[in-house]
Formats: sequence, structure tokens, C-alpha cells
Amino acid sequence: MNYIPRPDEVRLILDTVLGTVPRLSALPAFAEFDQDLQAQVLDEAGRFVAEVVAPPNRGGDEIGCRFADGSVVTPPGFREAYRAFVDGGWPALSAAPEDGGQGLPAVLEAVLFEWLSAANHGLTMAPGLLHGAYECLKHHGSDELKQRYLSKIATGEWLATMCLTEAHAGSDLGQVRTRAAAQADGSFRVAGGKIFISGGEHDLTDNIVHLVLCRMPDAPAGPKGLSLVLVPKLLPDGSRNAVHCERIEEKMGLHGSSTCVMRFDDATGWLIGEPNRGLAAMFVMMNAARLHVALQGIGLLDAAWQKADAYAHERRQMRAPGPTPASRGSETADLVAEHPAIRRILDTQRAWIDGARVIAYRTAMQLDVARHDLDPKARERAQRWCALVTPVLKAACTQQAFHGASECLQVFGGHGYVREWGIEQVVRDSRVTMIYEGTNEIQAIDLLVRKVLADGGTGMSGLLIELRDELDAARDIDADVQRRLAQLRYLTTTVAMASQANASLPFEVADDYLRVVMLALLAWAWARIGRTAPDPARWSAPEAAFRRWVLPEFEMRLGIVKRACEAVVAPQVSA
Repeated sequence: MNYIPRPDEVRLILDTVLGTVPRLSALPAFAEFDQDLQAQVLDEAGRFVAEVVAPPNRGGDEIGCRFADGSVVTPPGFREAYRAFVDGGWPALSAAPEDGGQGLPAVLEAVLFEWLSAANHGLTMAPGLLHGAYECLKHHGSDELKQRYLSKIATGEWLATMCLTEAHAGSDLGQVRTRAAAQADGSFRVAGGKIFISGGEHDLTDNIVHLVLCRMPDAPAGPKGLSLVLVPKLLPDGSRNAVHCERIEEKMGLHGSSTCVMRFDDATGWLIGEPNRGLAAMFVMMNAARLHVALQGIGLLDAAWQKADAYAHERRQMRAPGPTPASRGSETADLVAEHPAIRRILDTQRAWIDGARVIAYRTAMQLDVARHDLDPKARERAQRWCALVTPVLKAACTQQAFHGASECLQVFGGHGYVREWGIEQVVRDSRVTMIYEGTNEIQAIDLLVRKVLADGGTGMSGLLIELRDELDAARDIDADVQRRLAQLRYLTTTVAMASQANASLPFEVADDYLRVVMLALLAWAWARIGRTAPDPARWSAPEAAFRRWVLPEFEMRLGIVKRACEAVVAPQVSA
């Protein structure tokens, strides 16, 4: 079965749980944004994804991309689907009107890319970096570069890549060796090689705009000496630049996406931003990409859940324990969905999908608040939310995508392990999301070491107080969430104190700390759903599963971090 978006469920979260339209329409940039427009965009996006993007997914996995003589041919149906994507204006959903965009809120783009990833992850990799490349160029590019490339990227007429990784330098970007030499005409000559470049070569667009992290001859060593250069496949006069794809990788999954080994042979490019300040420009792109990877995780988990739920309501196996199901009738076996072990799997994954959507969509809303709100304090709070929550979402949602998809495969039994049902593709495709755009371990370190501890936990404490103040302590569920938010605040202070005695401690417990944060955010999200969402019957099973099977991990992870801190502090006290 192909993935089917469900705009009605997303609208419930946006309209009822988060109050998207009143909050965003109060911003000058979205004064004309209303509920009807939001509903229309979501309905059209859902139809487009189901009818155009989802059908070539299986062929993309089975046939994959083909490489010959430096060129890449994408799977059957991909070019047509991408052309329809561009013609429909979907790449430009949140880009500024002056750049050829529609000027709509980022949250609608977030929903769109969640659905695109769920329906056809391989194809979605192609436009997946457009938003980040657009933001990077808009904020750091020269007027000349913006005039030449910005609208082409915004509309998806030309696709873009992010060229960071080298064979000897994965996450350690300070080891990048690709060189950039300044020329008399203001351009640069770029020489070196990059690996793992998604969409480095393909036949979806004529031109491909490569954003290349490189080093100038007299640059300082390490990450502080890196610059960012825009290197197009085709030069402004239409001639071919000295950019070559040497091969595409044979991967575990994502067969519909070309992952390329690229070579730059004194290719012509132009500097983005300031010399030796390339990481500052690149991180604009990477941060945008990390939220989209989190949304990939949510979408892929939803795709796995849809397949497993449909199968469980068709397949009959044995008699289920407990009361006789009404669906049994004259059958000698019950539906797989009626077995408690399977209900636990399905409801638990649904709990993750629904709760994570609340957090991710709020984060997308906060991006717009950070950009457009006239109140500087509101912008500051929004920026704090995005900085702290984005790495949490990226790590937690992608981890759950892989492990949750594997659980959904279990629903199929042996049928899940064969290609016919499509669930094994989701497991394979989802695995890479835990690695690219910064491994999940790096996300945890970024959260705890670079962001939480950098200000002694003040920013995280402020975010948790903000969430606390949104809840009504008089309600039992809300009081429980408030208790967990308070525990997390105290844990943050504890880690900050213990880290002064042992500098390696935060690196050791970063993964556990991130999980504590995500579980606290999920508890807040489910409290919001419980307070606001209509039709309690729709939400009762996943909410119960969250409280029974997901939330207990909070105490376990909390205990792990506390004991690690105590092990550091206790010797100091006794001494």
C-alpha cells in the first residue's frame, strides 16, 4: 500500500492543539493567513503526495538510480513527479514572494515535507536541501549571487547540495582539505573531493548548485579556517563547470536517491559570506535541514504504522486472550490487531507520531515567530525554543523511526521480512536519518554541552518554565507533567554542577539527557492533546500507551544521569 496523508488529523493538531492560525496571523508577514487557506493548502498537499509522489516509491527502491559515464539516471517516474512538484509551486511554499515564493508559514512546509518523506523518501531527498540552501544564500549571499541563484533555488527550478563530508573528515569538519583559491575577477577555483553528497548528480534539473565547504590557502587550521563557496554545475554562460560525479554509493536504503562521490577540478565558484566564516553560513543550512530530518523520522514512522495497522486489521491469527472480539463472528481466528501484544506495538508508535507532531509543528511555528514577530522578547523566546528543541527532535524522532518501523515490521511476522509488503523498505530507509545532518550522538552533545551548559542551564530552565506556565496545575495530568518538568530543571542544575568536577561527564550522559528532555516534551504534548483535542476516543488508546509504555523511560533515564552525577560528586565531597 502507498502512503496516504491524513490532512484532517494534522488540522486537529494545528487548529485545536496548537492554535496555529491565530498565533501566526498576528504576525505582519501572515496577516492574510486564515483557517480556510491552511485547510486548502493541506488538502491539496495531501492529494498531491498521495497521487503523484507515492506511486513511484516502490520502483525507486527496486530499480534505484543508475550511474554511467558521470551521469545519473533517476528511477522511472521520478522526473515526472519532480516536475509536477515544481509546477505546483510546492518547493516555494514558505519562500518570500519577492524570491518567487508563496510566503506561507514554515509549519505548512514542515507538514508537506513530513508527508513527502513518508510517501517517497528517495525522491524527497532531492528537494530536501532547497529550504536550507535558500536560507543560507538569502542571509549570507552577495546581491549578485542572490540575483542569479536565489529564485531558481526557491522555486526548485535548480536543486542544491550541501558538500561537507570528505573521506577522512566525517563529522570532524576541521579536517576538511578541499581548497579554494581567489581569482582576479572575484571568483574562486575549488579543488578537492567530497563524499556522501545527496543529489550530487541527477537528471531532475539542468543545473545543480553545490554549496562547498573549503579552505583558502592562508586560512587558520581547524573549523575556524573554513569558507563556503557556491559552485554551480553549469556556469552563468551555460558551459559545464569542472564538477564531476565519480560514482554513486551502493547503500542499505534510499536507493531512489543518488548519494555521490564528487570531484572538483579547479571548479569556478563564488564566496558565500565572509572568508573563514563558512561554518556560520553553513549552519543556517544545517539547522534547517535538521528539523526536516526530524520530520522525516515522524513521516517514516507514520508510513510504517499505516502499513502495520492495515495489515493487522486484515490478517487473522489464533484466538486473542480476553473477551471475545465482536469482529470474530464465525471465524476460527481473531484479527492480529485484537491481540494485546500487537495493540501495544501499534498504539505505542501512534503515541510517538501524534506527540512528536505537536512538538515539531510548534517548532516550525516558532521559526516564523523568530523571524517575523515585532516583539524582541517573543523573538528571543522563539529562538531559544528552536535552538534547544531542534537537536532533541532530530535525534529522538529518527531513533524512533528506525526502532518503531522495526516494531511495525514485527506485526507482519515473516511477511514483513520479504519485499512484497514494503515495510522492510521503511526500516532500511529510516536507518540513515540517525546518521546524516549530524549523528544523533552529535545532536545530544550539541544540546547538552554547547547549548544547555553554555549558559549554566538558564535557557533550558526558561523553556521549561514557559511550558509549566501553559499548563493548569489543578488537573491531575498537568500536575504530573509539571512534576516532570521540575525534575528536569533540577537534573539540569545537577549536571551543570557535576560537569565542573568532571569535564567528560556531559559527553557521557548527553544521550540520556536528550531522552529525558524528549520524554518531558512528549508528556507536555500529550497534556495539550488531552486538554484541547475533540473526539477523545481517537486519542485515548495512544495516550494510554504513552503513559504505560513510553513515559516510564523518563524515570529510568533520569536515574542514569543522576547516578552518573553522584559518582562524580561523591568523591569530591569525601575528599
